[in-house]
Amino acid sequence: MPEPGENRIGTVLSSLLWNDEEIASLRDAIGAEEFIQVHPRESALVAEALERAEVAILPIDLDDRFLRAPKLRWVHCDHAGLTKSARPEVLDSGLIVTGSAGRSAEALAQHAFYFALGLAFDARGLHRMQDQHVWQGIPGYQDRLSLAGQTLGIVGLGHTGTAMADLGKAFGMRVLGYRRTQGEAPPSVDRMYAAEGGDSVDDLLAESDVVMLAVSLSDETHHLIGAEQLARMRPNATLINLARGAVVDQDALIDALRSGRIAGAGLDVTTPEPLPADSPLWDMPNVVITPHMTPKLPDRTQRSIDIIAENARRYRRGEPLRNAMTRRDLYTLG
Repeated sequence: MPEPGENRIGTVLSSLLWNDEEIASLRDAIGAEEFIQVHPRESALVAEALERAEVAILPIDLDDRFLRAPKLRWVHCDHAGLTKSARPEVLDSGLIVTGSAGRSAEALAQHAFYFALGLAFDARGLHRMQDQHVWQGIPGYQDRLSLAGQTLGIVGLGHTGTAMADLGKAFGMRVLGYRRTQGEAPPSVDRMYAAEGGDSVDDLLAESDVVMLAVSLSDETHHLIGAEQLARMRPNATLINLARGAVVDQDALIDALRSGRIAGAGLDVTTPEPLPADSPLWDMPNVVITPHMTPKLPDRTQRSIDIIAENARRYRRGEPLRNAMTRRDLYTLG
């Protein structure tokens, strides 16, 4: 409950698809005067609750119903990327919109290294050999390089990018990072590039053997990696996308993979999703694809609760909220 002098939180609407115990834990953590739990498909109940809700906690991005809610001030979307909420009308509405970025950082970093190791060791080729009961049969395999001693370039150094850097250092890699803002580099980053300091992502691409993308999708990062950037990469380099599909110009990526300008790609995200069955990416031997799905951390829900509870405390004190959407998150190009 709020301390004397703090802002109150009256009615909270939740449409999270959690179990009863998890919802009860969230209710206790927020300490609102009224907590309404409804299924997101119960449109009439959602509409009724929005007549008095000050806070809404959703499993998906918000839609126009929330823009029309007369008392709503803060919406939390329980996932990392807020791209579908980062529309002009939402940013102009005055609503505070937050997300759960950071709750799965370690799992996403491991996912990126699933790609990095799979490409370095040619997992697809090894699986084919196993299916065929062949002991050896990949030409030049003895000349492949492990990750140790190679240079890892990470584009985006938020929660996931920092976790990627930690794993890269554990694998014995030299770690480069690129982000929008200047400031102290995370301990696992050997060299930092910053857009605000006049650096270009091209500088990182030219030095890296493995490039991992962990930026949010916005108008600024749409097709951040295009034909020009792919041409800057080393021919032995691999590109791993754990961000959003549209951060990469997919046609340019296909051309780069076909021509051998880069050695391979690991893609958890594509444009569009699901990836069409006739996409050439499926059959490329130097591409590993996963369906925008990562095994979850065992405490992922508790991490979401912790983020929401911390933001509730900040909301009461009138402080900036964690993971709040800003004008720089605007996305109109998709």
